[in-house]
Amino acid sequence: MSTCATASRDLNEPLAGTAATARTWLLLEQPGPWGAKALTSSHLDPEVGRALERAAEGTGVRVALIRRPGRHADCHAPTRHRVYIAHTAPGRTWLRGQVVDDPRQLLDLDFTALGAGEHGGFGTPHTGAPLALVCTNGKRDRCCALLGRPLAAELASLGEEGVWEVTHLGGHRFSPTLLVLPYGYAYGRAGADAVKEILAAVRTGRVVTEGCRGSSAWERPGQAAELAVRTATGEDAAGALSVAHTDGTAPRWQVTVAHADGRRWRVLVAQGGSLPPRPESCGGTLGSPARMDVVAVREITHEIPATVTTE
Repeated sequence: MSTCATASRDLNEPLAGTAATARTWLLLEQPGPWGAKALTSSHLDPEVGRALERAAEGTGVRVALIRRPGRHADCHAPTRHRVYIAHTAPGRTWLRGQVVDDPRQLLDLDFTALGAGEHGGFGTPHTGAPLALVCTNGKRDRCCALLGRPLAAELASLGEEGVWEVTHLGGHRFSPTLLVLPYGYAYGRAGADAVKEILAAVRTGRVVTEGCRGSSAWERPGQAAELAVRTATGEDAAGALSVAHTDGTAPRWQVTVAHADGRRWRVLVAQGGSLPPRPESCGGTLGSPARMDVVAVREITHEIPATVTTE
């Protein structure tokens, strides 16, 4: 049976510039089954789910449910919930965790401040393994279950401690999809060996660019531009690059990527449509998903004027 992931892979659809956009992630543990819109169709009280959606809207915070890999029986209703909040902007990256008795407690958080990178003392700094979040929500798209759940189970069996299943990362056709925190880089068509390499790099503050969809800290043109600069320069330090500003509108942008050491690059990004048409999700109609093509990468150099002396 053909799937959207099979079609995307066979057509070699590019991954760069396809990550979900969120500067801050709020992850709430909720075992059991998830519906297509998991915040309001799971064992989480749907009123709480709707309230979290409203609180996050327009703040730069994305809320998702997580659960440990394995079977998820309907009767599994935890008395306590693990919560993680991560901010992914380079130079201000943090990941903090806490256990809450009632998810309603999260509604007391200042979502605007969280989106701006202020944690307000929530929880404690996460000092364990980086989080590997694998999308497994089969109710959203069957590829996420068919490809994501086996990947999450395999990683857990290999002893990767930070593995969680997550409700939705976007881009079903790139399944299995993965988000790695604290740095917020997303990956597609991920296999267990590749993920182990990605997590090993994160432990030493580095980014693997192969299979990378981009950093969730940036809009999609910025994601593609930053990855292009990493590829062109070989820079793999997680916090080294940032998107300084983006000029233009679809279908063409000029993105300035800045290095922590002061260097800058101007990257021309063009939006095109993926051809031939393919389904963006299983069971969906054929379409031409937007793709971000990097047209040029140029380092910005400033000539230093000659010193003029007078006698």
